[in-house]
Amino acid sequence: MRILDWIVLVAALLFIVLYGIWKGRGNKDMKGYLLANRAMPWYTVGLSIIATQASAITFLSAPGQAFSDGMRFVQFYFGLPIAMIVLCITAVPIYHKLNVYTAYEYLENRFDLKTRVLAAFLFLIQRGISTGLSIYAPSIILSSLLGWNTNLTSIIIGVMVLMYTVFGGSKAVSHTQLGQMAIILSGMVTAFFMILYLLPDDISFMEAVKVAGKTGRLNAIDLEFNPDSQYNIWSGIIGGFFLAMSYFGTDQSQVGRYLSGSSIAQSRLGLLFNGIIKVPMQFCILFVGIMVFVFYQFVMPPVFFNTVETDKLRNSAYAAEFAVLEKKHETIFQTRQAEIRQLVGALRSGDETSIASAEQQLERSLALDTAVRGETVRLIKKNDKLADVNDTNYVFLNFVTTYLPAGVVGLLIAVVFSASMSSSASAFNSLTSTTIVDVYKRIIRKDASEEHYFHMSRWITIGWGVFCVVVALYAGRVGNLLEAVNRLGSLFYGAILGIFVCAFYFKKIRGAATFYAAIITEVVVFALFYFSSIAFLWYNVIGCLLVILIAWIFNLFLQPDPEKVPVVSAKKG
Repeated sequence: MRILDWIVLVAALLFIVLYGIWKGRGNKDMKGYLLANRAMPWYTVGLSIIATQASAITFLSAPGQAFSDGMRFVQFYFGLPIAMIVLCITAVPIYHKLNVYTAYEYLENRFDLKTRVLAAFLFLIQRGISTGLSIYAPSIILSSLLGWNTNLTSIIIGVMVLMYTVFGGSKAVSHTQLGQMAIILSGMVTAFFMILYLLPDDISFMEAVKVAGKTGRLNAIDLEFNPDSQYNIWSGIIGGFFLAMSYFGTDQSQVGRYLSGSSIAQSRLGLLFNGIIKVPMQFCILFVGIMVFVFYQFVMPPVFFNTVETDKLRNSAYAAEFAVLEKKHETIFQTRQAEIRQLVGALRSGDETSIASAEQQLERSLALDTAVRGETVRLIKKNDKLADVNDTNYVFLNFVTTYLPAGVVGLLIAVVFSASMSSSASAFNSLTSTTIVDVYKRIIRKDASEEHYFHMSRWITIGWGVFCVVVALYAGRVGNLLEAVNRLGSLFYGAILGIFVCAFYFKKIRGAATFYAAIITEVVVFALFYFSSIAFLWYNVIGCLLVILIAWIFNLFLQPDPEKVPVVSAKKG
């Protein structure tokens, strides 16, 4: 990176940390520290929700996902707007009227302590690990750019986030996320227009889009119902709905965002804002990846985007074999150049026969290049069994650092850092909320002073920060980070959602039945993960429905719980 890039990056990060500490000053109790005194307006709530979900993984891996697999990942979010409407009607008024700190407090009112603790435990495990992955994502950047050790950069990110989260709590998190979203949006818009600027002068935007379509990258909708397909409209709407219901309705990292709203109306508006913005926002991020793909049809890409691994290969005993593969890659690219130009000419003329012929030639060329990339991956594995052979996380990064001008590179790296810090800060806050409210205050030390709980919250935040950084140190072997974090969530979200659905809508189902049903469901979901090829989005549907079914069956045979009368019913909300 050049001096201007460092100035932009350091200025952005210093602004975030110092602004967060300043805005979070004055906290004196748990309500202020964990829920920002329930005083946030809807736009702060909405942007905070978006920033919490849109981690560095989104901006680092999504363009690479689109580069390699096209637009079909956008279907993952199709169920989200529907979930936002349902949650606005049901969960938001219940949580507000109960005046809870966490979503899991409601479960004890409705069921019992063990069910509350189980749901909290499932959340803590998956959110702690997911946050570690989010912290790891930007460490890829500096390790790739400067050769820094990813462990060191993960620690630096974790410490920066902890600095304002520990001192400022939820208020600092929400306010810094406004600035972080401004950096993120400006950076991605700048990247998009820079890609268009760098395309050959004789290639228009519409021609670039047509090239993307003819190479199969605009596959945004897949109508085929196939349980083994990771992304189609059915898994997106149904599985995505269940995932969004669980994530936004039961995950404290999101529930804590809208519990900070100044009223039910403000929380609802924040959620609806997220439902409206999220799909087009994700579409645009993926489309940036598509334009990077088109750019690399006219400018030769590396045979493998992770330069750390290719540098190892060049300095190994396999250097000669790698040089042969690079030469093959170059030859195929030169052939593809002529084929791309032939396709563009055919598109301009409108000759369908010529278009079809050019498409077939280009498809063969891309297949040959994919085969060469596959041989390169095998060679990298042969050289180092522990090598990171999934380079989709590096596609956008490689483009940014190689082709964008000084200042813009720093801005784009600030985007990834900002996204990582925003999602990590929310996660630290939610992990602390759940630990202090649902475990420490409820089970370990019930009658301490408010001041004690306030100070303990800070120490717990530090503890979770250390845990997440440790996870980040071991996160380099999980493949595409965007898929990994959503797959991890899907292992737990279905069961957690099932618990809450039983609580909200099945008033005759009791706590013991729900508790044991959730444990059995988690065993089944993990068995499916290890022994079946079912797409991970369906785990959310299967998990939720299994908890309801098994709990209903158990409810017929288990002894009644001590009478539980919920404070607020879903119908009254």
